[in-house]
Amino acid sequence: MSQAFIVGAAMIPMGRHKTSSYTGLALPAVLNALAAAGLSTHELDAVVCGHAFGGMLTGQRIVKEAGIGSIPVVNVDNACSGGATALHMAFKDIQEGRHEAVLVIGVDKLTQFGGGTLPLVAEDPEVQRGMVMPALYAMRARRYLHERDASLEDLAAVAVKARRHGARNPYAQYRQEVSAEEVLQSRPIADPLTLLQCCPTGDGAAAVVVVSDALRRRLGKPAVRISASVLHSGQVTAGFRNMLRPEITYDSARDAYEAAGIAPSDVDVVELHDAFSIAELVYYEALGLCEPGGSAAFLRAGRSTYGGDVVVNPSGGLLSKGHPVGASGVAQAVEIYWQLTGQAGARQVDGARIGLSHVTGGGIAGLDHGACTVHLYEKHA
Repeated sequence: MSQAFIVGAAMIPMGRHKTSSYTGLALPAVLNALAAAGLSTHELDAVVCGHAFGGMLTGQRIVKEAGIGSIPVVNVDNACSGGATALHMAFKDIQEGRHEAVLVIGVDKLTQFGGGTLPLVAEDPEVQRGMVMPALYAMRARRYLHERDASLEDLAAVAVKARRHGARNPYAQYRQEVSAEEVLQSRPIADPLTLLQCCPTGDGAAAVVVVSDALRRRLGKPAVRISASVLHSGQVTAGFRNMLRPEITYDSARDAYEAAGIAPSDVDVVELHDAFSIAELVYYEALGLCEPGGSAAFLRAGRSTYGGDVVVNPSGGLLSKGHPVGASGVAQAVEIYWQLTGQAGARQVDGARIGLSHVTGGGIAGLDHGACTVHLYEKHA
């Protein structure tokens, strides 16, 4: 199997770009990622574009403006995991020797819906009962507060940390620090979650260039090896579901660590799916960053920020950077690439050598999530 490397990465600032098209959002990220990699459009073998709401042929509409044609262009919809799934497909193409250079794009424009929760599939029985995403995560938060030695202040502390990290990130949608009091006093969304504990609606795009080892050597650019790429779909469970043990993430993380020969304690920097504050606490445990039941204490002790065991969401995460759904998985990969190559500026994690990104996608009746993608990355010497 060939090794796969990221050699170029870029994104645009996440935010409300109401007058931009999908092409307008993605093209700057595409061109900047190619420039960073030192590749021309004619050297690409394939393009994979992750999105959720772009419509037909989104990838083709983007790359034609860059003069890219005739090569395979594949569009991927896997809800919030779409961009990460696109990266997984590129990894597989390089690993199995089908291609030497693959451009991965993640893009979405959520301002097209005018606000509110994102549209879900109407015939889903849980959706019919009002199980939109804020409600689902609010139920998780209630269960967490019941079972764990945790408080509303612990939930707020996740958002405080996200905003503190995001304040250092010029690509983040929200760049202002907030206090726990401000978080708790913000508008109620789904009890116990308040507005500042929910990721914002916005638009954005990111791109990475994934290449083979032979092409990496020729390019001579800063490189990060993708040491594992795991994609799982959900397993249906009738009746009771343990909302504090998301099996899809536990299983994906386990398989990724095994494939890479890496332990959770080896990881220096993580970008995880914190669409709501409670998610970060649950995923500390699912990703093996702390022992089961220990996530609130892990957060309180400062073990998930600068100076701690591992820096989680130095970008500000989805809570601060924003969550344009299909773009998020690729934006996570961009952040990890910048961190491992020393290009993260004021939010740089000192000595970062191993990174992890994690994103889940969508809710379906009977499933924890529809998709989960975990990637592990290693700095190339």
